[in-house]
Amino acid sequence: MSISYSDCLSDLLCGEDSNSIFGEVSVECSSDLDSQSPDIEESIAGLIEDERDFVENFHSTTEYLDASTRAEYVAWIIKVQKYYAFQPLTTYLSVNYFDRFLHSRRLPKTNGWPLQLLSVACLSLAAKMEEVLVPPLLNLQVEGAKIIFEPRNIQRMELLVLRVLDWRLRTISPFNYLNFFANKIDPTGTYTMFITSRAIEIILSNIQEASFLDYRPSCIAAATILCAANDLPNFSFVTAQNADSWCGGLHIDKINGCYRLMRQIVMNNRPRKPPKVLPHFLVMPRTSMSSDSSLSSSSSSFSYKRRKLNNGLWMDDDKGCSN
Repeated sequence: MSISYSDCLSDLLCGEDSNSIFGEVSVECSSDLDSQSPDIEESIAGLIEDERDFVENFHSTTEYLDASTRAEYVAWIIKVQKYYAFQPLTTYLSVNYFDRFLHSRRLPKTNGWPLQLLSVACLSLAAKMEEVLVPPLLNLQVEGAKIIFEPRNIQRMELLVLRVLDWRLRTISPFNYLNFFANKIDPTGTYTMFITSRAIEIILSNIQEASFLDYRPSCIAAATILCAANDLPNFSFVTAQNADSWCGGLHIDKINGCYRLMRQIVMNNRPRKPPKVLPHFLVMPRTSMSSDSSLSSSSSSFSYKRRKLNNGLWMDDDKGCSN
């Protein structure tokens, strides 16, 4: 017996309290590692071990989709995230689904609408994973969406994404490591909140860059924590070499490369000082200077005929005294 399309959608549009598909996954995607295990060290080690399932060579996505086009659709996802005040993890999952889908399956190049539909579907799935309140599909298409799709078409695309990703919506993200790495730098917890908040900003600001697809989540987390910590004078001495003692399984060379890439992007995005504007001097051509030489000589000879008297008055040599 064939399965109807409505039956598929009943699974896709499951309730928030359902544990058959999304319930267990949403807990694993949470960035609150304190509730996962009494031994946080073992939890982090387990996450790094699970990163072996992370899709390698993600940069092959750019063989089909150039970096500028990818950045355009990721920028739209970020705009919607800010519009609805979604969690940062929602943005990360949306982009992760987007990249993983294109890594496994290509879309027809037809005026860009398949990529727009894919970005809407990925954002909708991520919002259902992480957000308590999810806007209707029509309301989700805001902030300059090029095409407005009907909800049924978005739902069909959602189902296609789920099938291509093999229903594996659980994704280890850099957010899983931020609190742990921040506490390694600042065991007292004095600046932990600032470091983690700054690290989240760095991750979201760099998520449009396709170059970061070459790095694992733990590597991105370590590099962002280093960048955030270096903004504070007390931790300006912290380098990637210090990350070697944070946890086993971290690759210092990769962290160094990711850190340098982040710093380079930060420097490139800083507003440059406007150049100093020098006063404009009127440069006369030689011909005009020679033609006006007679005027300048006559005016100079006239000025020499006037001489200042001791009482502050002026007198022309050929005229009387004048005020």
